[in-house]
Amino acid sequence: MLRRLALPALLTTGLTVFLAAAPAHADTPSPGEVADALQSEHLYVDPDITTEQYPQGERDVLVQAGQNAESPVYYVIVPEGTFQSNATFDTFMDEVQADVGDGTYAVLNGSERLILESTTLSDSDLAQIEREAIQQGQGNQTDTLVAVPDAIEDQQSADAASGVFGVVLLGLLGVLAVGGFLFVRSSRKKRAEREAKELAEIKQMTTEDVVRLGEDVARLEIDLGRVDDLTRADYERAMNSYDQAKVALDTIRRPEDVKAVTNALEDGRYYMTATRARMNGDPVPERRKPCFFNPQHGPSQQDVMWAPPGGSPRSVTACPACAQAVLSGHDPDVRMVMVNGQRQPYYNAGPAYAPYAGGYFGMDMMMGMFTGMMIGNMMGSMMGASMLGAGMGDMGAGDLGGDLGGGDFGGGGDFGGFDF
Repeated sequence: MLRRLALPALLTTGLTVFLAAAPAHADTPSPGEVADALQSEHLYVDPDITTEQYPQGERDVLVQAGQNAESPVYYVIVPEGTFQSNATFDTFMDEVQADVGDGTYAVLNGSERLILESTTLSDSDLAQIEREAIQQGQGNQTDTLVAVPDAIEDQQSADAASGVFGVVLLGLLGVLAVGGFLFVRSSRKKRAEREAKELAEIKQMTTEDVVRLGEDVARLEIDLGRVDDLTRADYERAMNSYDQAKVALDTIRRPEDVKAVTNALEDGRYYMTATRARMNGDPVPERRKPCFFNPQHGPSQQDVMWAPPGGSPRSVTACPACAQAVLSGHDPDVRMVMVNGQRQPYYNAGPAYAPYAGGYFGMDMMMGMFTGMMIGNMMGSMMGASMLGAGMGDMGAGDLGGDLGGGDFGGGGDFGGFDF
């Protein structure tokens, strides 16, 4: 039996403003098209709703929430006026549910209503889920929708616990068990929220890098009909790498997916630099890893001794501008990222950023670097055997506690031993 609960309290938040701007009396979408989207991503957003009205980052958060839900949850977002009557809506949902299967469906029909439907939950359960989701969302529409899967799990667990404890009174042991359960549930919920936020931040950071490369390649203003074959070949490699980065950017669903984007960007920046050198009649630079301080600067030119705040000096790769800054006693232009509302260097942003750096510099080195940041270090003493063990190849595993050893990045520059 299909159960439904309208949630008018949610309609006062931000998403309604976006959806209200969509065309009124929109065409009802094809149930088959909606079902296909729900089966693949657990989210359908009507094509009339643009990314300006509902940003891609918000959509990605809902996709991850639906796909990670233990009990099936599906989101459907359509413009105001899509469903002109309850009969139209009921027929539409019957066809969608028949294709997709059992689960809970959160349907947002513009500013008219937000409806929870479920084939497995009672109206009283949906009412409780509504209250918990609104409380968790704290006035934010997307956060409220993201909270629905956890609210469902909490309600199902509460129902199960109620049945068990109605028959068997476990006393103090039962109290402790419930307390432990609530603690675990709270921890899982916070972890899921943190991971969704990290993914949005990392994707935004990577998008900025892709846009920056595209702008820099465009500034070459090359006339392919007036350059030699080698220049044309390097330029085409730069453009191909840029295209690969854009395609990979659209497939990001987890932080690990970012590695493919930055790996393509590293290729593109080198070939763009080689193209510029050929156009200017300069020697083509050797293939080196990017500037450590900001990979957007492109290939490094030399290694410099640099010490992070409170740390000891070590050799890192640097572009000409950053090398000059360090050698003259000034601060280099470091790539800053937004983490939990605060800007900080990308290499100190936490383990979730390891794939981003790994695409530029190589995952073996970067994974060790970012794992250590989980406990507050930047790049050094965290490389102890308790975290990475043996078999570290040319990274110098014989001296894990103090120095990363000879793991150089092709042309010099090892990120050796950041001791604090």
